[in-house]
Amino acid sequence: MMSLEAIKEIIPNLSRDERKELLNLLLDTFVEPSAPVPADKKRSLRELRGLGKHIWEGIDVQDYINQQRDEWDRPS
Repeated sequence: MMSLEAIKEIIPNLSRDERKELLNLLLDTFVEPSAPVPADKKRSLRELRGLGKHIWEGIDVQDYINQQRDEWDRPS
């Protein structure tokens, strides 16, 4: 088995693509495997309801829209 120190010495010699692949391999070791979704199971957009709603907490939607429109109208 290769030591962490030996791996550290090799990394600078890897190509950019190899470093990306290594990073993805490392990240995969931290991801919990989820149950595969059968290909024939249809999904509904309704499953996304409420996703990300915490992002909008405390933000007045109309004020946000007005700010966006003001930015669009400003010359660059």
